[in-house]
Amino acid sequence: MSQDAPSPDLPPIDLIDAEIRRLTLGTTAAELHGSLCGWLAGGGPSRPEWLRDVLADPAAPVPADGNALDLLRLATAAQLGDRDFAFELLQPPVDATLAERSGALFEWCRGFLGGFGLSSGERPTLSEEALEALGDIAKLAAAEPQDEGDAEDEDALAEIEEFVRVAALLLHGDCVLAARHRQRLN
Repeated sequence: MSQDAPSPDLPPIDLIDAEIRRLTLGTTAAELHGSLCGWLAGGGPSRPEWLRDVLADPAAPVPADGNALDLLRLATAAQLGDRDFAFELLQPPVDATLAERSGALFEWCRGFLGGFGLSSGERPTLSEEALEALGDIAKLAAAEPQDEGDAEDEDALAEIEEFVRVAALLLHGDCVLAARHRQRLN
């Protein structure tokens, strides 16, 4: 992205949910976005057929140009490549319950692991920090949402969300940006 043009915003989660229901996909908006992010972070291409890639289903529909899922792909790819670290996770609004938001975050992590594994292969070249980050995302993917919480729990969730965001950028850096850098050197 150019320094002048900010990365596009992700489409609202309710539009993504509506498109998922319309297409009868067996996933949530958060998990689907996690899958897309994992796919892209692991080196998978950003292409209109991305649903087929991240769902590992050659019969999956191809999102129409300009619809919510197409815009999700375009915004996500732009955000991952943004030098200002504008990348964000598709999550429920802040007024959603702690259980909804933590559950969506854990779904996002499950999706990320699947997409990352599909695109990066069995043994991607990762730094120690990226390996640790991937392991932490795996632990979060196995977590269960908390029903209730207080301000401390809200703060903890915000910290976990930020950690996951940075971890995804780190993995993208190792698998995509470092690979591009190595290609330029050769």
